[in-house]
Amino acid sequence: MTRHQSDMTAIVQFENVGLRYGLDSETLSDVSFSLAAGGFYFLTGASGAGKTSLLKLLYLAQRPSRGVIRLFGEDVVTLPRTRLPGFRRRIGVVFQDFRLVPHLSAYDNIALPLRVAGMEEKEIDAPVAEMLSWVGLGDRGQARPATLSGGEQQRVAIARAVIGRPEILVADEPTGNVDADMARRLLTLFEALNRLGTTIVVATHDLPLMSQVTGAQMMRLDKGRLADPTGSLRYPARSRQAE
Repeated sequence: MTRHQSDMTAIVQFENVGLRYGLDSETLSDVSFSLAAGGFYFLTGASGAGKTSLLKLLYLAQRPSRGVIRLFGEDVVTLPRTRLPGFRRRIGVVFQDFRLVPHLSAYDNIALPLRVAGMEEKEIDAPVAEMLSWVGLGDRGQARPATLSGGEQQRVAIARAVIGRPEILVADEPTGNVDADMARRLLTLFEALNRLGTTIVVATHDLPLMSQVTGAQMMRLDKGRLADPTGSLRYPARSRQAE
């Protein structure tokens, strides 16, 4: 892909991005890549390679120490802070530590993005009930996070992240607390969302999981750098015409 073509189709662009926390050495160094709108990407690498830090840059929880990051065609590094909430609403996030609101039920946690977006209450019930059923929690809607197992909390977090059909979904080890059958089911949900046009970025150590998504592409971080210095991605791009 040429640079001109990449600029026309990329939903995410990193150019020579570096990230440093305080006075420590850089956690990420000279990271450059482009993600095509509607692509499915896995981010992998050893523990401590910088995967979570890169995801934080993607979902705008962290600003880089240097370099350029463009989301949806705009430079988000210089973006006024008043515009950041609007960008964040276009990105769904599955956190490794779930970050459910403890005093809200599973139902209300999942409904939260729809309420923030201003959807009327009468329109919320059906999609929330559908998501609860999809993640196998149809009978746990009124349960609060403290009464749910780790795997159940993970499923609520995933349902909350995808219910608004975000333009980008960022997931940090989303299947780490569920069994193999549920991991496959959740991956199927991500694939369905991807077919609707959402760009998916999943950080995982699970190599068998990665092999299950036909046409997915992979980025590998090694000590804060992309393993391929050109930032190119392995595996052929997903063909929409073939689906």
